[in-house]
Amino acid sequence: MKRFVVLLVAASLLLSGCVWDAERRLEEGALDEISNESFYSVPDDVPAGEPGEVLRSLPILSAPLGVDAWRVIYHTTDVNGRDLLSSAIVAVPEGEPPAGGTPIVSWGHPTTGAAQGCAPSVLIDPFLMMTGLSEFIAAGYAMVATDYPGMAVRGDSSYLIGVTEGNSMLDAARAARTLSPGLSTDVVLWGHSQGGQAALFAGQQAAAGYAPDLDVIAVATAAPAADLSELMTDDIDYMEGVTITAYAFPSFEAAYADRYTKDELTAILTDDGAAAVDELASICLLTQGDRLHAVAKPLIGNFVRSNPATTAPWQTLLAENSAGASPIGVPVFIGQGLADTTVDPSSTTSYVQHLCSTGENVTFREFDGISHLLAGSVSVPDVLPWLRGIREGSAPTGSC
Repeated sequence: MKRFVVLLVAASLLLSGCVWDAERRLEEGALDEISNESFYSVPDDVPAGEPGEVLRSLPILSAPLGVDAWRVIYHTTDVNGRDLLSSAIVAVPEGEPPAGGTPIVSWGHPTTGAAQGCAPSVLIDPFLMMTGLSEFIAAGYAMVATDYPGMAVRGDSSYLIGVTEGNSMLDAARAARTLSPGLSTDVVLWGHSQGGQAALFAGQQAAAGYAPDLDVIAVATAAPAADLSELMTDDIDYMEGVTITAYAFPSFEAAYADRYTKDELTAILTDDGAAAVDELASICLLTQGDRLHAVAKPLIGNFVRSNPATTAPWQTLLAENSAGASPIGVPVFIGQGLADTTVDPSSTTSYVQHLCSTGENVTFREFDGISHLLAGSVSVPDVLPWLRGIREGSAPTGSC
């Protein structure tokens, strides 16, 4: 599977027109990868820090041409207000920043796993999962991509914990401004799937006063996991549902340990599900796909005793981690592929209708024949002019 990732990296470089640069990036990416273990290993007694405070950073040799980039470990805050560490990739256009500074796109990646070692930043090409990177850089944006807590640096998983993920997106932008002082306070939140949920929560958190030193100007998402209750209901009898549910167990157990015991949360699992859940939660989606399928496939239809969306205490927790309970207050873009079998298009339509009913400015685009995997890439050509209009002072009319 690691060979598959290397081939995928090479293919992405070739398709992006970087044929002559591919060899350099693969070779230097291999050198970067060697430093991962020492970089991401942190002591257990790291003192608490301010949200966005940088613990350590490291330049990335394999950055695309025209880009300065770093790995960074920074402080953030979880759903319970506790300090924890997260990691990110920061990518900034080379050269002098424009007057007023370079605006930031803070990216939330789709599901790659839920355990330490599953982070996009530890890949041989840490830029692989940064959808729209070349387009945003060309348009004059910097891009910062959080891994979310617990994915590269040791710590509790944060999978689908909306506030924790959202805070990590905002604090990644703060950390980026420390590394590159030419960055402005203007931030665009951009995410796909799990990252769409994270971006929406980040928008809600910013509107509620988190990270007041940033100016969030827009939120853009593709096939967002906005309604976790709908997501579980739609997917529970498929491979996606087994995977998503298994990934959620360690993060929800850690985040809500003061409210529910592990036995209360795992009571919904079948005997076979309970025996396999820890192993499933430790498997990375992107780099261990064969193993994931081998463990998860026999559990399809036999992982949980009932639908988590209608069974306590999961019913409550999924609702709490579904977007839409508080305002965003800046323009929102949502792209959705109509051939998506992971995030049902009707679920996204319902979420858009909810945002419209609360007075949010929403631009909604649907794409015929587009699957879940491609929703982010096909949304970028629509997101860029939408953002240009916002930055030029012409608020989008929206789709409501």
